[in-house]
Amino acid sequence: MFQNLLVHTEGRIRHIIINRESKMNALNKATLAELHTAISDAFASENVGGIIITGAGEKAFVAGADITEFAEFDSAKGEELARLGHSKVFNMIENSKKPVIAAINGFALGGGLELALACHIRIASNNAKMGLPEVSLGLIPGYGGTQRLTNLIGKGRAMEMILTGDMITAEDAYEYRLVNHVTTPEELLPAAEAIMKRILSRAPLAIESAIKAVNASVDKDIDGFEQEIELFGQSFDTDDFKEGVSAFLEKRKPSFRGK
Repeated sequence: MFQNLLVHTEGRIRHIIINRESKMNALNKATLAELHTAISDAFASENVGGIIITGAGEKAFVAGADITEFAEFDSAKGEELARLGHSKVFNMIENSKKPVIAAINGFALGGGLELALACHIRIASNNAKMGLPEVSLGLIPGYGGTQRLTNLIGKGRAMEMILTGDMITAEDAYEYRLVNHVTTPEELLPAAEAIMKRILSRAPLAIESAIKAVNASVDKDIDGFEQEIELFGQSFDTDDFKEGVSAFLEKRKPSFRGK
């Protein structure tokens, strides 16, 4: 089905692997289109609870965009490229109803780091290198990097990373709070799966509401506190809430159905 992705499901976890290892898993138009399809399919499937995104091999998560595709672009085409990427992939991931974890194996540069930033949780192998080197090409990040990186690590460090274009190590990324955990290449996917399994043991509708509420905290057009209050109230009308309370009182594990 896909030329640039490997997709498989283990339990309720959908694995999406960017499979352009000879190109350091660089994002071209075809790969972005396939990502949109694969992610949409995962969101639509009742059998999928969450997604883990990684890159093929140990050298790269995604080592940037495919520069050859936009080398001759003018401003209009450049803006169109960014808007399409935002709507079809990056914003779709961030605002999804299901949790998405980035397992960063190796280089995550430019659009690759922006892809990881759009995910809800990031885990890195200790050989990972991350950066937004666009200024060295006469560009700036165009897939949300200036916004999401700043929200995650603060204005000062985001400015330094973006203005220098320098890469940082996995340890630096952990110190900056860009990634949640650092592990070995061998333990990267098991660690991501362990976190996802813990998430998927919780109430699906509560997970969806929690993602929405946390995202509201960085949306200047939304009162995050009001959003939280409304979503908190709505939770009381769900079967999952009733099951969660019953299970707690009966001292048993809950059986959530996402209703």
